[in-house]
Amino acid sequence: MIIGTAGHIDHGKTSLVKALSGVDTDRLKEEKARGISIDLGFAYLPVDGEQTLGFIDVPGHEKFVHTMLAGASGIDFALLVVAADDGVMPQTREHLAIIDLLGISHGIVALTKADLADAARLADVSAQIAATVAGTSLEGAGILPVSSATGAGIADLKARLVEAAHHLDHRDAGGRLRLAVDRSFTLAGAGTVVTGTILSGTVRTGDLVKVSPSGRDARVRSIRAQDTPAEIGRAGDRCGLNLAGPSMSRDAIARGDVVLDPTLHAPTDRIDALLKVLPGEKKAISQWLPVRFHTAAREVGGRVVLLGDPIAPGGSGHVQIVLEEPIATASGDRFVVRDTSAQRTIGGGRLLDLRPPSRKRRTPQRLAQLAAHGEAAPDRAVTALLAVEPFVLDLTAFARDRALAAGRAPVEAKVLEAAFGQPMISDHRRILATGLGRLRGKLKYRPIIFELMSDAFTLSALQRGVEAVAGVALHKQNFRRVVERTGLVEGLGRMDPGTAGRPAEL
Repeated sequence: MIIGTAGHIDHGKTSLVKALSGVDTDRLKEEKARGISIDLGFAYLPVDGEQTLGFIDVPGHEKFVHTMLAGASGIDFALLVVAADDGVMPQTREHLAIIDLLGISHGIVALTKADLADAARLADVSAQIAATVAGTSLEGAGILPVSSATGAGIADLKARLVEAAHHLDHRDAGGRLRLAVDRSFTLAGAGTVVTGTILSGTVRTGDLVKVSPSGRDARVRSIRAQDTPAEIGRAGDRCGLNLAGPSMSRDAIARGDVVLDPTLHAPTDRIDALLKVLPGEKKAISQWLPVRFHTAAREVGGRVVLLGDPIAPGGSGHVQIVLEEPIATASGDRFVVRDTSAQRTIGGGRLLDLRPPSRKRRTPQRLAQLAAHGEAAPDRAVTALLAVEPFVLDLTAFARDRALAAGRAPVEAKVLEAAFGQPMISDHRRILATGLGRLRGKLKYRPIIFELMSDAFTLSALQRGVEAVAGVALHKQNFRRVVERTGLVEGLGRMDPGTAGRPAEL
């Protein structure tokens, strides 16, 4: 389980991680000199001889919220830190809002510096915290007074974290590999090393991978998972990968890149999404709003295109995010948008479609497709997408954009024996009928399929025309029998599929 701290500056996040793990995560000279965290810090705590708890310690200063976001996207469990002497502060609220937008629903609140407050003060701050987390993904989370200085409550907090790790659902290791890079450096004698949380899939020593969006190829020379040498890293692990390859160097990989299965490499700079605007915003989201876009460890500039009515504070709506440069991501990933001056968090939500159109993006047909993409379960999404125009689905792109493992495209489980004795996807016959109907309409007014052909044409040529109109590959024998029944072609009779006929008068 990966635990991420959150909270206001100087509320004791780093000291708490040290009290829990024995590791001081402030490693930079500037951090030591200034007494604050500037970059992400990492620590590990082996427990029960069965697993290791990983900690990501994030900066609390308002200037480093972008760094906090780079770490927060890789966590499973939020450790919200509130100091008893200060109570809830601005970055407490902003970090909590980010946790909520990222959909992190497991966590606990550590009421730090408990040795500096009396019982009445602890009760007051606890009530303040409970009111603050109400209505968020951490509503009802336990509030535990602790002191890193005296050690009070540390053992209890550690026990609760271990218990949570035993009950937390593991990330799906059955998908294809995606590791969000939050650090890249070189080691003498080893070469390029990247670290990050595995978002999906597994990685093994010797695997060939790709760094996206740059497209650089690499081989995994060695793995360190949860701070231990390993032959394999799984979804949910924090891993360090030693990468080898002609194009590998420290400068070749940056925070925000993704190390992934080569088949997933398909960067995008245009994404349709569901955006939730924070209630604290002063006005509705405007068209073409410039933002800083964050997903996984990546930050990039972008613009928000509204696909419906303006989204008021506290409301949600479909939008298209147009990015300044391509990124590597996946459908279903969470995102956050902040203002261009990096002063406040505007909102966030879930990515739906990585390949949206740049035109006709607000038509009823397109919005119906977008609603179908909003189905989180792949099988439900496939069913929904096949039920709306154009009634077709590129399964290769669908599986890739959701990082589904090869062979796990949900449509493979949705087959039946059709009347013709051939396996067909459940909606194939309806798709075929729809395609023929659309072709019939086109032929009636402008015979585009046959205007460049001679009077004699083959059934296979007709099939190619229907496939071009319907946008889907069709089974040869199924196509022949449907054509026979519709009367679309005269003189077909019992001719072989490759023989000639002529289009019926429509």
